Amino acid sequence: MKLFSSCCGKGSDGEKEAKTEPPRKVFSLKELHAATNSFNYDNKLGEGRFSSVYWGQLSDGSQIAVKRLKSWSNREDINFALEVDILSRIRHKNLLSVRGYCDEGQERLLVYEYMPNLSLVSHLHGQHSAECILDCTKRLKIAISAAQAIAYLHHHATPRVVHGDVRASNVLLNSEYEARVTDFGYGKLMPDDEAKNDNNNGYLSPECVASEAGDVFSFGILLLELVSGKRPVERLNATTKRGISEWVLPLVYEGKFGEIVDERVKEEEVGERLKKVVLVGLLCAQREPEMRPTMSQVVEMLMNESKEKMSELEANPLFKKPCSGEENHREDQEGVDVISEEKDDHHQQQEEE
Repeated sequence: MKLFSSCCGKGSDGEKEAKTEPPRKVFSLKELHAATNSFNYDNKLGEGRFSSVYWGQLSDGSQIAVKRLKSWSNREDINFALEVDILSRIRHKNLLSVRGYCDEGQERLLVYEYMPNLSLVSHLHGQHSAECILDCTKRLKIAISAAQAIAYLHHHATPRVVHGDVRASNVLLNSEYEARVTDFGYGKLMPDDEAKNDNNNGYLSPECVASEAGDVFSFGILLLELVSGKRPVERLNATTKRGISEWVLPLVYEGKFGEIVDERVKEEEVGERLKKVVLVGLLCAQREPEMRPTMSQVVEMLMNESKEKMSELEANPLFKKPCSGEENHREDQEGVDVISEEKDDHHQQQEEE
């Protein structure tokens, strides 16, 4: 996460959310132990490299999700309570803001509202993937609402925020299957060496720099994953993997959108309805940062239903098959290059909540 010193104002959505969100609270460790049954294994919702997440219920009956950090930054310039307070003030209807925290003894815990439909990754690759819950309409809703959340961070939050870790496990779903993007700012609470060792499993932009353009790249990979139901990288053989955009773009050249869409989505006209999401995803996942749209432009493209805008999108040179003489050069410029097996494969096997 990166905070910008400049700001653009909160925006109407942020102000509205600030009025309706419950106040931030400093929870006692005793209170969170009681809520989670002493962090009982049966209450665990997920586990990642940096944290474990538990379901809990407070004395007033409200359900919460408690993120228990395994490690956190101990740099002298990092004040845990202050950083959490800053993050708690960033409000938008599609962001899962921190509801409270606890920093007693060696424990560092973040408290969020519980999302009943868990994370997007659980529906694409995890415990709910076989249930085929995400139809075409839900996927479109998730794409737009997640884009709106990140656009708010980039253009309207005070201070402006680079998320730095856009991925399916950080997109939670409420009861209406609207996205609630989480863990914006979480990376700042992690030790520097831990953050640098996290290769983001296919979402990380080629420039490997936390920036607005880097978030856009990660979001493009997320869109392709959302439509196809495939992971950001796939294994080609024992030593190499291939990025999802490398697989998608040749199919777009041939107009084979039906082969891109997740086979679990059975609806008719799906190919046309999700075609735009695929094209926007590829625009976002371009190798050159300056060629990527802003998140505000991404929201506009996803929401605009005019045929004229769709024709303009389809006419982008990125989607035209290169001539044979240019093909080798073009392959080197695609959004995600072949990824060496030497990179950490740890995250592909996890559903980090």
